[in-house]
Amino acid sequence: MVYLLLAVAIAAEVTATVALRFSEGFSRLIPSIIVVVGYVIAFRTLAEVLKRGMPIGTAYAMWAGIGVAAVAVIGALFLGEQLTLVKIAGLVLVVGGVVLLELGGGHGDPGASSSVATEADLDTGGNGRAGAQG
Repeated sequence: MVYLLLAVAIAAEVTATVALRFSEGFSRLIPSIIVVVGYVIAFRTLAEVLKRGMPIGTAYAMWAGIGVAAVAVIGALFLGEQLTLVKIAGLVLVVGGVVLLELGGGHGDPGASSSVATEADLDTGGNGRAGAQG
């Protein structure tokens, strides 16, 4: 489920970024609304992915890397932007880096508990006693 949420975050971010191109500096209403709504959805769902336990490095690398690659490909296919060999090499490196982070993360099940301090830890100073100082 966490990967589905991450896919929603990526799709919303890509949609908002492409709409930004058509907003003409936020002077066109509909594309501007799509930008704002898309980024709100993107950040809200990314926050939910993190809340559900995916490590921030993995989540952000996938969100940003896949988003960058998707926007570059959309730009080349539909917006007349040039995709040179150097840009393609850069995209391969970005996607490769995301894959390596995912493979080497050792984060296991994104829904599993982590060693990150919980709200209860913060309330008790980390030692299990309410109001105690660590």
